[in-house]
Amino acid sequence: MPRQGFCPVCCLGLFGSVAFSVPGDRWSSTDARDRGGHSHADGVRSGYDATGRADVTETTRRAELFGGGDSGPRFTGPTTGDERRMLIDVLSAQRATLQLKCSGLGPELALRSVAPSTLSLLGLVRHLADVERRWFRRVLAGRDAPTLFSSTADPDEDFHGATDDPTGVAAAWEAWRAEVAFAERFVTEAPDLDVEGDDSWRGTVSLRWVLIHMIEEYARHNGHADLLRERIDGAIGL
Repeated sequence: MPRQGFCPVCCLGLFGSVAFSVPGDRWSSTDARDRGGHSHADGVRSGYDATGRADVTETTRRAELFGGGDSGPRFTGPTTGDERRMLIDVLSAQRATLQLKCSGLGPELALRSVAPSTLSLLGLVRHLADVERRWFRRVLAGRDAPTLFSSTADPDEDFHGATDDPTGVAAAWEAWRAEVAFAERFVTEAPDLDVEGDDSWRGTVSLRWVLIHMIEEYARHNGHADLLRERIDGAIGL
């Protein structure tokens, strides 16, 4: 859905000289180094240590799969055949990419990109939980499902309300997983892709349109996640 605000993609050139921040300034990083002192310049990184954090020891390409062999079968789905199966597979790969880009991180998920942006990986999780909830639970299923992390009075609270409190981090993941599970069940049980719902923004929408829109939504925000994760520990990849 359209949102106004700062886009880190447009300001990629700024990332090398400004700091990440979270409310309270608990975490900060003023250059492309992790807190262990490893340089991530020139695309240098490797796999991950036992905690899931990037272990910077070798060069990798941005076109390689994030996490290497642990990336899972995200891009091995069907390329011909049933439309529903292909749409489900592409959307599932985008959801898995968001989860993978956040892997191995705790309070660092709340690190923000660059002032005045309030974008963070945790903010993306919160935002996408509400997006899933809107389209599948409220619009298509017709449930009474108010947003969890934003409101009419504060529509961007999903982003600027993201903090490094462990309880809040856990709640965001719990909500996102619950909404994804509901969406997956709904899509599987729907008689066809022409199932419709009414939305205040787009009017009447079909399940087919919602699936395409959700792929678009995740793809946009996974681009943000690429930059946010690289700024935290230098980890790169698809």
